[in-house]
Amino acid sequence: MFKNCLQILLVLILIFLLVCVRMFENQLFYDPFLQYFKSSSSTNVLPNVDNFKLFISLFVRYFLNTIISLTIIYVLFKDLILVKFTAVLYVIFFLILILLFFVVYHYFGQNHKMLLFYVRRFIIQPLFLLLFVPAFYFQKNIKS
Repeated sequence: MFKNCLQILLVLILIFLLVCVRMFENQLFYDPFLQYFKSSSSTNVLPNVDNFKLFISLFVRYFLNTIISLTIIYVLFKDLILVKFTAVLYVIFFLILILLFFVVYHYFGQNHKMLLFYVRRFIIQPLFLLLFVPAFYFQKNIKS
């Protein structure tokens, strides 16, 4: 009983940390797209960005979300092999998404704003956690 309460408390604290990353995004990260997508109309031109600063900012945000997400997965499933597997997936997904983001921005951005929006969303939000937890839970229950 106490173990489950502690596990729930840890997961809630970790979710709160994810919320904090989101709440303080304007103060913590360089991302001209935050304001752009909040107020964008179809006629607005994409903002000019400092590519290096944006890359570092997206990387740090993705890294923070990944560390918190991996910790949530460990707390829920207590399986280091699963956490290592998930970490590899996070790295692969980041490489694909960041490359796609900058290619779309530089070569197709003005015509594919929504693609840019959704690729960026997968980079800055812990959406993979929402996919992995149910999938791992389902997988674990099928095995047992």
